[in-house]
Amino acid sequence: MDYSKPKKIFIVDDDTMLTEALRDYLTRKIQNEVRIFNTGEECLQNLNENPDFIVLDYYLNSVQKDAANGMEILQVIKKHYHQIHVIMLSSQERYSVALRTIQKGAEQYVIKDEDAFEKIAAMIADWE
Repeated sequence: MDYSKPKKIFIVDDDTMLTEALRDYLTRKIQNEVRIFNTGEECLQNLNENPDFIVLDYYLNSVQKDAANGMEILQVIKKHYHQIHVIMLSSQERYSVALRTIQKGAEQYVIKDEDAFEKIAAMIADWE
């Protein structure tokens, strides 16, 4: 795995403890430029920065009725910025959910477990 080449990464999740921990992990592994967004709308407003990767929460904004969820944000990203790699992150373990996100354009689906950060870092390091 090539941890030497820094990447620009957006983390989009409404769990601030998780996003800060993931940001710290990714910047420790390699000198990534990592930005955090708590809503999909904030992420979309900043896509002109051309991130290499977006780590996107499947259940994004599940408590806000008027905010876009992870699948809706994924579809917008892939429609207008198809070159951006999207890693969907979720506590949902159902195969059908993972498959649906891949069919809609996510390159990978990672379950929020104790190995999630390492899996994400490895995926990012392996992509050129």
